Amino acid sequence: MNARPERTRLAGSLDISRLVCGLWQVADIEKDAAPLDPDAAADALGAYAAAGFDTFDMADHYGSAELIAGRLLARHPGQGRPVAMTKWCPEPGPMTPDVVRRGVQERLDRLGAAKVDLLQFHWWTFEHPAWLDALHAMAELRREGLIGEIGVTNFDAAHLELALADGIPLVSNQVSFSLVDRRAAGELAALCRRSGVRLFAYGTLCGGFLSERWLGRPEPETIPDWSRSKYKRFIDEAGGWAAFQGILRAASDIGRRHGVSVSNVATRWVLEHDAVAAAIIGARLTESEHRDDNLKIFSFALDGADHARLAEAFAATRPIPGDCGDEYRRPPFLTASGDLSHHLGSIPSVFEAVEVPGRPGRLRASSGSIWEGIAGYSRAVRVGDRILVSGTTATHGADRCVAPGNPGAQTTYILDKIAASLNALGGTMEDVVRTRIYLRDAARWEPVSRAHGRVFGEILPANTLVEVGALVGDYEVEIEAEAVVAG
Repeated sequence: MNARPERTRLAGSLDISRLVCGLWQVADIEKDAAPLDPDAAADALGAYAAAGFDTFDMADHYGSAELIAGRLLARHPGQGRPVAMTKWCPEPGPMTPDVVRRGVQERLDRLGAAKVDLLQFHWWTFEHPAWLDALHAMAELRREGLIGEIGVTNFDAAHLELALADGIPLVSNQVSFSLVDRRAAGELAALCRRSGVRLFAYGTLCGGFLSERWLGRPEPETIPDWSRSKYKRFIDEAGGWAAFQGILRAASDIGRRHGVSVSNVATRWVLEHDAVAAAIIGARLTESEHRDDNLKIFSFALDGADHARLAEAFAATRPIPGDCGDEYRRPPFLTASGDLSHHLGSIPSVFEAVEVPGRPGRLRASSGSIWEGIAGYSRAVRVGDRILVSGTTATHGADRCVAPGNPGAQTTYILDKIAASLNALGGTMEDVVRTRIYLRDAARWEPVSRAHGRVFGEILPANTLVEVGALVGDYEVEIEAEAVVAG
């Protein structure tokens, strides 16, 4: 058996353990009690680091996790310093360079560090486009040396591609990935292989459900902690307890063949995906440790018979709905706190609905694009139950073209912009009955159509796609939409 976990290198300079210690359970431990003693908790982290588990993942909202990690970092000022990966999860709103700098500085202050090794960014709704402003500002702070590398969390493939196409130097994307939630193995993994971005997999053990403890056990009626509450929702969406027991039995059979645990099999399956840099396994500091068992992950490999046994179990389950990260942005909300619609509903629209003078019942919304003022038009107009959305390009702010030369990424940005304009006027993408797509080059129809299909694959509005002689500037595509709001 390996004496220490395997390692991998990100972006040429960041060397990490392939088993990352996740500190989200600090918030769970502290939710009904006082904060952990920072020195005692740092001692526990130190024991992990000494055993080779020297890469720690945390976030601004994981209780005192950053402060605890900061105590450990202070004990290692030179070579052999543990790696601190944290997340910044701001509320959507204007992301000026000053706002971003303050968010990053707070991470540095809590960690007691001059540089964040890897800063990962989470954004609640892509209808608010300031996420690109935030990432560009983070890239500038990386050039200043305050950030080592930049990652994102819970980005689907379309928005990860958009960020890359817009010039953001991303190295990682942290997403749910497990025997129960296999979404990341599809389009997202394919993009990672093309781009070099690596995945950090969380939820690999489904909050502890993927273990012998739950094999053959009845479905729990109550769940006391946040982590298991979250992953029980995933189990329910994947087909329920009986289907989950089928996965457990398959993992148990494979584990017996190799002399390892169910948890080992679950983690090994994730790590063998070439897009995955590391699996994040929660550490309940000062309470329980599983380092010796986790090391067995590197003592075996899954073979064809193992994959066939798992495929048989997968066939009895349902795919988790949506794309990676959708659980935070739309129903079903598979999160620790459950339904997030109240939170998302409180986020102000990026557009403002304004009554049209002298036209009772007519509303319009503008985006601030310079073209609207020059040509005299609105981004969208509502008359009664109809909303008409003007031809929309990938214009960020007043006049910046997003993702020049990439029609698929531009389409993703445009459809977010259309969704935001509909939302401001009381509609949704589900209300859309027609779209029209204008392409600079008809030969590049496929990435545009696929981006359109990701949004409208179940809505199925009427659609027209045509090649036009030219589009102004660096725009590859322009889209307009019509919606009828249900009464």
